[in-house]
Amino acid sequence: MASPVATVKKDRRVSSRGLIASVIGDAQRLVALEVALARQEMKELATGNAIAAGLIAFGGLLVLLAVLVAVPALVVILVPWHWQVAAVWIGVYVVAGGLLLVIGRARLRFSLPPRTVESLKENKEWALRRVRSNGR
Repeated sequence: MASPVATVKKDRRVSSRGLIASVIGDAQRLVALEVALARQEMKELATGNAIAAGLIAFGGLLVLLAVLVAVPALVVILVPWHWQVAAVWIGVYVVAGGLLLVIGRARLRFSLPPRTVESLKENKEWALRRVRSNGR
């Protein structure tokens, strides 16, 4: 017959193995959830950056058009009364293009997914607390 002390030690080993298996299973589920969260956040970030890049490209196109209009405008300057219209046309394109460039640049972001980073920190703290509390 096994002694009570040996039985208690064996039960602790079994419960420790079960605990470790449970922690590993929980950690695997957490990792899967973290990957899904990171994918979603990266998709949102990519969408926002695509819009910002589009605004920058369109702003650059308008500035290019302003320059392309400036050359004919110089010719129009030689004709009386037409240079005012050409100057306004150039000004509108430059202001609109510059505005789109500034807005696009302000919206462009390159960063780590904040919710995923915060969630990873919380999961790390949770796992450490769980291991410490069950080790006693």
